[in-house]
Amino acid sequence: MIQVQSVTKCYGTLTAVENISFSLSPGDIVGFVGPNGAGKSTVLKMLSTYLYPTEGTITVDGWDVVEHSLSVRRKIGYLSGDTPLYQTMRVDKFLRFCGKARGLRGEILEKNFQWVVDICGLSPHLYKRINQCSTGFRQRIGLGSALIHDPPILLLDEPTHGFDPLQVMAFRDLLRTLSTDRVILFSSHIIQEVETLSDRVLLIHEGHLLADGTLDSLYQDTGQSNLENVFSHLVKTSQSHA
Repeated sequence: MIQVQSVTKCYGTLTAVENISFSLSPGDIVGFVGPNGAGKSTVLKMLSTYLYPTEGTITVDGWDVVEHSLSVRRKIGYLSGDTPLYQTMRVDKFLRFCGKARGLRGEILEKNFQWVVDICGLSPHLYKRINQCSTGFRQRIGLGSALIHDPPILLLDEPTHGFDPLQVMAFRDLLRTLSTDRVILFSSHIIQEVETLSDRVLLIHEGHLLADGTLDSLYQDTGQSNLENVFSHLVKTSQSHA
């Protein structure tokens, strides 16, 4: 459903992402891991059409992100690292506002609204203003806004920011529920979190994609027993070949 082919993104003289390629299909939860500044957010922004690649091509369900950006956006639910929330709006009104902005009306809007409230666990504070909610709960509101139009693709940038351990566990269960018929790609710089939540992992460092595979295949290929050691091994190997 998503095809990334030889993509490079430059900001002036700075190359943020260089010549990366991968594809994503429904069914797997894909973790995108790397240190801060590695290029994760840049890739997610290109996938969601907020940025365009300098070189290479990205297609989403057959639509090119540059030539058909509006068609791509209809397919995507995007939770950015700094998701803008209207702090003085009530949670319920904000979600309905997001649904209407996505073109939902009437029974479909109400059906999707109730589904998002249930699946994201928003009922306890549904009638509070957003600025009265905790950081973790605001993340759930942001996730609800990304899901309100029931998109086939979810792009989540640091989605568990502000979550406590119980919320992370609940989020993992939520992703499992959603992943059966969706493409899910989420980024994190917390390696242990990606190891817990992911079926497949993309490892990125300094704009270069170091690896793409299941956890078992990465362990086998590198001879390591956990993702942190896999990442360290691959970084050292890439630097020795530079």
